[in-house]
Amino acid sequence: MALFRRLTLFALVSLSAACGATESGPVRIGVAGSFSDPIGRPMKLAAALAAEEINAAGGINGRPIELVARDDYADPDSAVFIANELYESGVAAVVGHVFSGTTLAAAPVYNGGDNPVVAISPSSSSPEVTAAGDYTFRICPSDLAHGATLAHWVHERLGFRRGAVLYLNDQYGRGIRQTFVREFVRLGGQLDAIDPYLGERPDVGPYLDRLGRGGAQFLIVAGNRSEAEEIIRQARRRGLTLPVLGGDGLEGIHEAGALAEGVYLSSAYFPTIPTDANRRFVGAYRRKYPEAGAPNQPAAASYDAIYLLRDVISRVGTDRAAVRRALAGVGSATAPYDGVTGTVAFDAAGDVPNQNVYMGLVKRGAIEVAEAP
Repeated sequence: MALFRRLTLFALVSLSAACGATESGPVRIGVAGSFSDPIGRPMKLAAALAAEEINAAGGINGRPIELVARDDYADPDSAVFIANELYESGVAAVVGHVFSGTTLAAAPVYNGGDNPVVAISPSSSSPEVTAAGDYTFRICPSDLAHGATLAHWVHERLGFRRGAVLYLNDQYGRGIRQTFVREFVRLGGQLDAIDPYLGERPDVGPYLDRLGRGGAQFLIVAGNRSEAEEIIRQARRRGLTLPVLGGDGLEGIHEAGALAEGVYLSSAYFPTIPTDANRRFVGAYRRKYPEAGAPNQPAAASYDAIYLLRDVISRVGTDRAAVRRALAGVGSATAPYDGVTGTVAFDAAGDVPNQNVYMGLVKRGAIEVAEAP
């Protein structure tokens, strides 16, 4: 019996020493996104900036943050592969992915197995992400909010009652289309056409010819920047000058110069948002990365996500289930997190339904935050 007690005591002391060694090591956080893409690269830069700032201030309870960054190349198959890699790597949580398609592809991995791991997307706006799993969170409004904001802006601010929609036939485009159409019609608006397209350089000539013969006052492009630019070129060649509006997929369209003048786009974030938190972030980002340009929404939300994880892990440690429980309680069991992108308060599905959606206007090669209707 005495030998048993000594062996038991030795085992407990050894276990305690092992746990202490583990707790004194770095806190590993995964960062997953399309870093080779101009939309995704700022995410990685901002996450690294947040980790550097936190480490300079003492880390998380004295432990440094170590980022484990993996590029998914905006490809769903690659997203699944690196999700498995991060799952097995021992990270306490993951910040990622950028696009809805990659987030949805990777979600079963993060939510599965014996030890699921939290994944916080900074920018996946598809309504389908809501049901992706208990360990899937996001720090951005869904397309439900973007579509509704566009509808109210067109109807109430611009005073238009008749228009048309061209939408990319994927999860993102269909989400914007669905919510815009529903809300605009509810407000009393009329849509002459709701047409799908595919590809980065879609041939939408027949759709535009039909619009030219009607009375549409505006055109919604529910897709991405490259497609919107091509659609605007084709419209201008036909003499169509009606206003063009879109969601956050049009990010960066101001770089197209005169072609994009007057385009409206919705976004959960613009670097010109006049808050103290955003001014500090943009200033730090530009000092750290003077050649990178201004940060975008995935960057700002990734920066917030790293700081939010710092707060959560400092309270509950790195156990994945504990991180998930604490994160789910942000805004209910504990106070909301006030960050660069605004107030982060999760609902039961891991969404942030109360985050702002802003409208921007392309003016002289830059985006100005437009006044609220």
